[in-house]
Amino acid sequence: MGIMRAIASFLARRGRKKGRSKEPGSTSGSAPAFYSIGPESFSLGDRPIGHTEENGKEAGQGQGEGKGEGAEGGKEGQKEDGQPKKESDISPRLEENLKWLKGLFHVEKNSDIIIREFFLATDPPRKAALIFVEGLIDKKVIDLAVLQPLMLLAGLDKDAKPEGPGVEGPIEMVLKHLVPGTQVEKKATFAEVIDGMLKGASLLLVDGANSALLVETKGWEHRTVEKPTTEQTVKGPHEAFNEVVRVNTALIRRRIRSPHLIMEALKVGKLSSTDVVVAYIEGLTNPKLVEEIKRRIKAVETDFIPDSGYVEQYLEDAPFSPFPQFLSTERPDRVAAGLTEGQVAILTDGSPYTTMVPSTFTIFLQSSEDYYLRWPYSSLLRAIRLGALLIGVFLPAIYIAITTYHQEMIPTGLLLAIAASREKVPFPVLFEAVIMELSLELIREAGLRIPSAIGPTIGIVGALILGQAAVQANIVSPILVIIVAVTALGSFTAPNFLASFSLRFLRFPMMFLAGFLGLYGVAAGTMFLVLHMTALKSFGVPFLSPIAPYRPAAGGDIILRAPLWLMEKRPSMYRPLDRRRQAPYVRTWIPTVEEAAEKVAETEDKEAMESKKDWQGSDPTEKDPGKGKADPGNKSDPGKGKGGAG
Repeated sequence: MGIMRAIASFLARRGRKKGRSKEPGSTSGSAPAFYSIGPESFSLGDRPIGHTEENGKEAGQGQGEGKGEGAEGGKEGQKEDGQPKKESDISPRLEENLKWLKGLFHVEKNSDIIIREFFLATDPPRKAALIFVEGLIDKKVIDLAVLQPLMLLAGLDKDAKPEGPGVEGPIEMVLKHLVPGTQVEKKATFAEVIDGMLKGASLLLVDGANSALLVETKGWEHRTVEKPTTEQTVKGPHEAFNEVVRVNTALIRRRIRSPHLIMEALKVGKLSSTDVVVAYIEGLTNPKLVEEIKRRIKAVETDFIPDSGYVEQYLEDAPFSPFPQFLSTERPDRVAAGLTEGQVAILTDGSPYTTMVPSTFTIFLQSSEDYYLRWPYSSLLRAIRLGALLIGVFLPAIYIAITTYHQEMIPTGLLLAIAASREKVPFPVLFEAVIMELSLELIREAGLRIPSAIGPTIGIVGALILGQAAVQANIVSPILVIIVAVTALGSFTAPNFLASFSLRFLRFPMMFLAGFLGLYGVAAGTMFLVLHMTALKSFGVPFLSPIAPYRPAAGGDIILRAPLWLMEKRPSMYRPLDRRRQAPYVRTWIPTVEEAAEKVAETEDKEAMESKKDWQGSDPTEKDPGKGKADPGNKSDPGKGKGGAG
């Protein structure tokens, strides 16, 4: 058998060498031409527009017979009237343009590519065509705002001529006088119109024009603005993002009505061409942070981006960290609040979640409802969440460590109760805990995947039945069932589902450390987590900031929340260009506050007057270090000399 395999391998290698040594046009002994993935046969970025099998045969006919005839045919196809022609340019001949588009979109196979040919109601009539993708457009808009003006209303004033300097040609006449659309763009190449067509725009071609019009006719079906599903609140807005990126940007614009709010769109994905919008406030957000985010997004080279989760995994600093480095939220109010603090929002078309960067540890303990309630209630809720987080990670591990290695730490009565409950259980505590935790994860996953009408019922009933049956079968002890249930409740209190994932993940390593090393293993695991969180960064911002490094001027919003009227400054860890977000004294109707505000205003006015006097009394010919000599002709402004910075 070994000799036969060696002979077969030798013959296969020899056959491959012969196949490579044959002429390019030869078909015997080589794979079919359509299997070869190369720039000649298939290329997403460099494929000629309008390339079809017929065009390929015409351009390369006789390739196997000889290269001369194919080369001559290619030259003839590349030139028209003695001028070289680019295949991506729009031709003045409508039939040629339609032929290219039919080849590009495979119209014979694609049933949703619609080509509507008609005549403009001009004198004389001119042939035109409208191309669009069915399902992505609004038919009423096309009928009433595109076809009706072109086919019926264009001939009402036959003497009307386009006016204005440089306005000439049929496409300019249609653009200026016939198409009433709000968003109409003139394009000169097919490469500029293909992306718009695939997003719901319609392409208008006119015979005799070497350019085309891209008319906005989007109208696909999408989900309306609904209530949040993963970040529900009692008090506050009840709006959530949907899958259309322009709807999401509009929800943010409704809350930040400022011309300085920037929505910069980038395209990611060779096949999907997904719109990724980077939102920030000009003059407030650190420009270095914005440039770094855009640099990373532009560096992503992939075929398909269906959701914001893809973007997060490509852009994160530490991909192997168990902690999330992005805040993923479906609430527009939370995104708007983050933008006003100096964060950057990343919106992905097709995803109902928006990514906020940079993100820190404390932000995952905060809910948008915390700012809609009075500060004592919000602080209490945050303290409860922090305690629930510690319970969700450490409670099973501490129970395993104490019952296995450190029984002397348990009070005598409780120790006897635990021993009695585990008297008939044949398994060690670690095995019990792992079995119960895995069962809980199975129930939770099953409750998410089955229909929503019976999902919660199945989860509750399954947990009760499994827990009771496991106790009666002496597989687990009753107290461990309580420990696992309390742990699950602790993980559920996390206001962000990404944070709950990290809690569920970290629980198992801590349990194994406790099972093998006791409390020493728990202490070692805790130390490792703290060191890892201290070294972790999100776009240059320390993950534990403002705790480590400690920043006292964090706006009174670390773990406990200060009253809103005391939160005068923005968080410093985002490095905003403007630190102050409100006046030093807001509640000026209180006498003591009003007096303090007046004193602060007087002090600021005095300092401004003194600085103005010093500036006016300075010698204009004196050289200012860093600004150079002053201009003798402009003595009132010493900073605008020829050698100065002005």
